[in-house]
Amino acid sequence: MGLTCTNCGNERSFLAKTLQTHVVQSGGKELELTEQSRPAVFELLCDECETDIDFGALESDLRRELILLLGAH
Repeated sequence: MGLTCTNCGNERSFLAKTLQTHVVQSGGKELELTEQSRPAVFELLCDECETDIDFGALESDLRRELILLLGAH
């Protein structure tokens, strides 16, 4: 089980773009982090040719492994 770019055949290097939100409150002189979300995968690209990999089309075990690796949801 592994990732493979359908465009160039790359099987080694991929770029996972994630998004994470933070709630920051200002308490006078100091900033405080009061809440943060787990990162969510919003784009997966081949690191060689930048072809978009359809994350939803990956096998469920591979998606789960990538999500766990990134600490995402």
